[in-house]
Amino acid sequence: MSETLSVDTPSETKPDTRALKRFGIGAAIVALGVVAIGTASRLHATDELRQTAAEAAVPVVAVVAPSSDAGGGVLSLPGNVEAYNTAAIYARTNGYVRRWLVDIGDTVRAGQTLAVLDAPEVEQQLAQAEADYQTALANQKLASTTARRWSALLAEDAVSQQEADEKSGDLSAKTALAEAALANVRRLKALQSFTQLVAPFDGVVTSRSAQIGALVVAGAAAQPLFTIADTHRMRIYVRVPQSYSAQVKPGLSATLALPEFPGRSFPAKVTRSANAVDPKSGAVLVELQADNADGALKPGAYAQVEFSLDAGHAQSLRLPGGSVLYGNDGPTVAVVDDKGQVTVKPITIARDEGRSIIVTGGVAPTDRVIDTPPDAIQTGDFVKVQAPAPLAAKGAAHAG
Repeated sequence: MSETLSVDTPSETKPDTRALKRFGIGAAIVALGVVAIGTASRLHATDELRQTAAEAAVPVVAVVAPSSDAGGGVLSLPGNVEAYNTAAIYARTNGYVRRWLVDIGDTVRAGQTLAVLDAPEVEQQLAQAEADYQTALANQKLASTTARRWSALLAEDAVSQQEADEKSGDLSAKTALAEAALANVRRLKALQSFTQLVAPFDGVVTSRSAQIGALVVAGAAAQPLFTIADTHRMRIYVRVPQSYSAQVKPGLSATLALPEFPGRSFPAKVTRSANAVDPKSGAVLVELQADNADGALKPGAYAQVEFSLDAGHAQSLRLPGGSVLYGNDGPTVAVVDDKGQVTVKPITIARDEGRSIIVTGGVAPTDRVIDTPPDAIQTGDFVKVQAPAPLAAKGAAHAG
């Protein structure tokens, strides 16, 4: 009976072992499938993440199209208004202010007294110089009488020629001393006359620092007591960009606009040019003159000067001021082609109007210029164009 049991047991366990093997192989296959699916999912997510990061790395920009300068025939530039002639009145002698006779805003005539100084030291020096001059005159008179007498004695051979020459030489020396004393008297009288400060020309008093009793010191190093401005005609100084300097010549007419007189224009005319380009600003300094019979123009004022230029000037394009990049190579703009690739181009700025600039070279009307480009943008970079926004309407509004 025991033999029978030993024979039957192995035959009964064989089917269970095969089932376990099949189950283990199936579980391994399922596990490998899960791992493969997970790995593929992670790889796909990584690719999508990389693609998303690459797309996010490409900046989205807005572009503008250069518009034709609607005011191409008119050049508008800032200018500084100055008096036709200005003089700072300094004291020519030391003293104290006794009184001042004019104040700021007063109209004065040439030779009119502005202030009177007390200079007692000069008066005492003048009195001493006049006494020295009288002494020199007395010595000269005595030397003249002596020289005539010795000349008469020489004719009678009563004295030698040497003695007569000595008396004549003494007369010459005494005469020179008298002339030197007279020159000193005149110098001190001139200093005494400087105790009265007078206006050098017709004009308006624009500043006064004289105070009664204040000590004034002679010389230009001190503060001027008065400033006189001749405002019957005014000078206006404008810095014209080099690209327009050939057209702004003496004789060209212009108009002035001042903020305190809205709607009113003042005629002016170019009188002279420096004929030299300032290396710092790249502009030429020109001077205009304008009549100021009513005194509306004031020294030191700001004015907007408009020049009427020839229509044949080089084509000018308008761009927003934020589209320009300034670097070591000068002003540049970033232009985008149809494929979204960037090209950085140097430009020539004719004038800067703040919110917009006028360009005469470097870009074409068909270019798509990036508005407010990143500082780090370079040639060869790729960008996504948001939408072109032509500046035609803005340029026309600005010109208006």
